[in-house]
Amino acid sequence: MEWEAPALVLSATPYGEGSAIVHVLTGEHGLYHGLARGGSSRRGRAVWQTGNLVRARWTARLPEQLGNITAETVHASAARILDDPLPLAMLASLCALADGCLPEREPHPAIFQGLASLLARISLDPQWAVAEGMPEIVRWELLLLSELGFGLDLGHCALGGRCDDLRWVSPRTGRAVSDERAGEWRSRLLPLPGFVLHPDQVGTPVDWYDGLRLTGHFLQRDAFGQRHRPVPEARSRLLDMIAREADISPPDASPDATTTATD
Repeated sequence: MEWEAPALVLSATPYGEGSAIVHVLTGEHGLYHGLARGGSSRRGRAVWQTGNLVRARWTARLPEQLGNITAETVHASAARILDDPLPLAMLASLCALADGCLPEREPHPAIFQGLASLLARISLDPQWAVAEGMPEIVRWELLLLSELGFGLDLGHCALGGRCDDLRWVSPRTGRAVSDERAGEWRSRLLPLPGFVLHPDQVGTPVDWYDGLRLTGHFLQRDAFGQRHRPVPEARSRLLDMIAREADISPPDASPDATTTATD
């Protein structure tokens, strides 16, 4: 059993004497784990750096085995932004999310293509990442939720309100609510930043924070909660960085997932 394909390195953990267990994401084969011999050596660490785009080859005698994996670097993403804290935090969060909630060996080409594009742009243009990258990250997280079967319904108001006035999302149902219909439930709903519905908008750091809280709530409850795993620390660190950028004190917990104005 073997395959060879472009892959994104999601994580690498030292194993034994000089080897590493690596997790990679491919468009055709999905998330795969493999044993990289020499992966913890100086040369190996350069190849298996989180965020790298590589040409990977996985082999095993039987399909259910861990398998051995080798690779050649195509694009070293993290090495280009080691001195840029926010772009580096973006890269770490994106890879940790894909690594933590995607099922093994199940192809998700849209997730792979979106992630590859984001990592390339973040590493090649850190200034773009700081100024405009956060909306794209939130949109990718929405895509991730949708691909996993937890997509949000943001096309119309769940209570029959105006579609051009969507400002909130029910934390229980994931359905949009117009500002006029939010009423007394407004404080229990999640803000819906404009850039989510309008790709031409970039928003402000406050909007980015609201966007991350929106996707983070459903990532925690659905994508990771059903797997009995916490949201990765890398994702929490990114949220904290954006909160500081927006001059916001992060709340201790997300809105109550059981209380909402909609069914």
